[in-house]
Amino acid sequence: MQMLMPEPQIFVERTLALIKPDVVDKEEEIEDLILRAGFLIVQKRKLQLSPEQCSNFYADQYGKGFFPNLTAYMSSGPLVAMILARHCAVSYWKELLGPSNSVMARRTHPHSLRAIYGTDDLRNALHGSLSISSAEREIRFMFPEVILEPIPTGQRARDYLNLYVKPTLLAGLTALCKEKPADPMIWLADWLIEHNPNKPRLQHQVAEEEHQGHRKVCISQGLMPSSSICLKESCSTGTAHLKGVFCVLLLIKGMEPTQPTPHMGLYPCSCLQEACGLGWGCHRGLNIPALIF
Repeated sequence: MQMLMPEPQIFVERTLALIKPDVVDKEEEIEDLILRAGFLIVQKRKLQLSPEQCSNFYADQYGKGFFPNLTAYMSSGPLVAMILARHCAVSYWKELLGPSNSVMARRTHPHSLRAIYGTDDLRNALHGSLSISSAEREIRFMFPEVILEPIPTGQRARDYLNLYVKPTLLAGLTALCKEKPADPMIWLADWLIEHNPNKPRLQHQVAEEEHQGHRKVCISQGLMPSSSICLKESCSTGTAHLKGVFCVLLLIKGMEPTQPTPHMGLYPCSCLQEACGLGWGCHRGLNIPALIF
């Protein structure tokens, strides 16, 4: 009796590449060199990391003397993250990069990417994963939605579809039914590309979209008029308990601080007068509830 054996699967190795902030303007030139070296760019996004995110990404370097300068450098502007794939991707990408110190790279590996585009030991233009395990961790950090081989099956596959695919697809099919276009397949394809939730976005664009979304919800629910001001936009000095918090301000007369207000935090008017010099005509005894997101 012949045994049924599963078909062999070929896993292509992947690694993470970063084009660092000081050479982002050379993105197309560097990508061309990557492709000519036999790599496939599986996924790419442009983003700007905060210092905290840089600290998490370079957690294995924490405590070293150059760590503060490294996080400041990596958060100084937008960078480009790419997933590269080919046979032995990790080792080939490290070889193409050259030594981490660009000054040394120019002496020992003059044709390497860091020798060509880097400046010194810190500003060495590009990043590459050191090992297969670090590549997996770094890819998940930069591309949390990506599927890493082996491809998930069974319950893991269903969980992935429910979390990342079905919500967007359901919204697209709903819009398709409402629109009733002449060519539904092309229309849906265009809609999915336009509304791709994993489309690369810069940090300030994400924050602005989130703020506009909160504002629309509050206006639609009658919690604020369309002309209301967001405290984060308007506060010129800020205090510790207001800093970095989205607040939609509503002026309500006669409300006592002891009255419970669901999902709202009451701030005395005098506190906001200290935080914002906007001349809203506030008076003592008038409380301003802040809807916090």
